[in-house]
Amino acid sequence: MSTTSILLLALAGLLLVAFSSTALADKCQPSGTLESPATGHTCDECCQPGHVYPTYQCSPPVSRHTKAIMTLNDFSKGGDGGDPSECDGKYHNNTERVVALSTGWYDKGKRCGEYIRINAKGRSVLAKVVDECDTLHGCDKPHAFQPPCPHNDVDASKAVWDALGIFGDEVGDFPITWSDA
Repeated sequence: MSTTSILLLALAGLLLVAFSSTALADKCQPSGTLESPATGHTCDECCQPGHVYPTYQCSPPVSRHTKAIMTLNDFSKGGDGGDPSECDGKYHNNTERVVALSTGWYDKGKRCGEYIRINAKGRSVLAKVVDECDTLHGCDKPHAFQPPCPHNDVDASKAVWDALGIFGDEVGDFPITWSDA
């Protein structure tokens, strides 16, 4: 076998490995889109009329340090969480450390009532899974007229934010890691 053939085989092998790693890293891709109604509800976090939002049937794989974005959710009646929690059909006080997980992580309710460990800013807190942050549907009353959730979202109560020492302008979309407790 010539040197050129060996070099070409080595290059092809490197490209295959690089392509496979990229494909694995990007495993969770949008599964479709949801178009918001042309006219709609008006609020800061509501769907924008006529906007198209990506939808996901998956979430990234769960590990001991799963990267996610934490958002603030009001799980109380009349709060921005919409309907009662999927796991128990109840509303929850914002002093409870509770979360909603993106559809893929929610896993058809398999994590309902289970605790996850959330890490941020050198702190750690346990929070109970009580709801799904729907990545497939939105822009309607059951979803508080909000867009579908991102595929890597941990929607947390104020009590979780407080326990992590995240206040004021830092509250919003905050990078965290989490794992099953």
